[in-house]
Amino acid sequence: MSAITFGPPRPLTCAPGRAARELELKRGEFDLAVQLGRIRTVPDEGGGGGRRVERTEIDRLRAQDGFPGALRDRVRVVGTVEGAALMEIPAGRFTRLARLGLIVPAKWYLNRYRAVVWLYLAEELRDFTAAAENAHLLKGRTPETLRGQLEARVDLRARNWRGRHLGFLLRQAEDPWARAASLAALLAPAEIADVVEDPSERACLNRFRPAPPGQGAPGSPSAHLAERIMTAHDGDEIEWLRGELVRAVEEARTLTPAPRPAVRHAGPVVRAAARPIAPLTRTVTRATQPGRRPGPAVTARDAGAGQGRQRPTRGMRAWLRRRSTRQAPTGA
Repeated sequence: MSAITFGPPRPLTCAPGRAARELELKRGEFDLAVQLGRIRTVPDEGGGGGRRVERTEIDRLRAQDGFPGALRDRVRVVGTVEGAALMEIPAGRFTRLARLGLIVPAKWYLNRYRAVVWLYLAEELRDFTAAAENAHLLKGRTPETLRGQLEARVDLRARNWRGRHLGFLLRQAEDPWARAASLAALLAPAEIADVVEDPSERACLNRFRPAPPGQGAPGSPSAHLAERIMTAHDGDEIEWLRGELVRAVEEARTLTPAPRPAVRHAGPVVRAAARPIAPLTRTVTRATQPGRRPGPAVTARDAGAGQGRQRPTRGMRAWLRRRSTRQAPTGA
């Protein structure tokens, strides 16, 4: 009788859509809560690369004080005008603080004019306003060092968003190659090719590369703009990402080397034997007598020289008849 073994029971999980409904969140709020680490997810064991939420995690969030308002308020995002009103500062000062990197955007989208609209967590704006060390940034004249950066057209909103998004990608990565691919997702292809010279390792990075935020059809102007926001452009940011990518690839290479294509050994090439080319057919002509019309040319094949009996051609038969008529004896 064969022994039957039973593994530990799998935890009950919910799909993202159902989890959002049970947590009384909109789908956009749920996705942002996952990105911020406010809701823990696990890989989908059924395959497909998706994520699911354990039943215990849903119960934990529902048991918190102030549910669901408190959870919804933690993922509430506001734009520039609403954020400035929340901080009780002019919208222009709010934009300057965001460009200087003092306020980090949580997400973004493209409006109908293909302009980037940055959104900020209301919770973080309240914390920034309440901090005593930030009081001189909310009122009065902007410090000289910050004014110099503004005159140089410094804008760190996209860079700060990439840093926040990278943290989300690294938290979701379950494989060492997936962690390396999360870093590669913020670099241009030329930078990746310069750091990772092995084609097999680059193919592995592409396989685990996370998809960029969906902003339009592939190849559209919106998709190109989204790709630009996703890619690092500052020199120091690129150098930092390159260094981290080198370390991540070395770690992944040590734990699980990148799969390489199987080498196919080709068998010996069989060449057809060269065949001799038949010589051109030789033409034999008969010498003509003066005053006599030459007959048709006779070839070696027509005459059957050394080739056995051959049927005369039509031209040969006509020539033989004319010849026999001319040579027939006349009556005395």
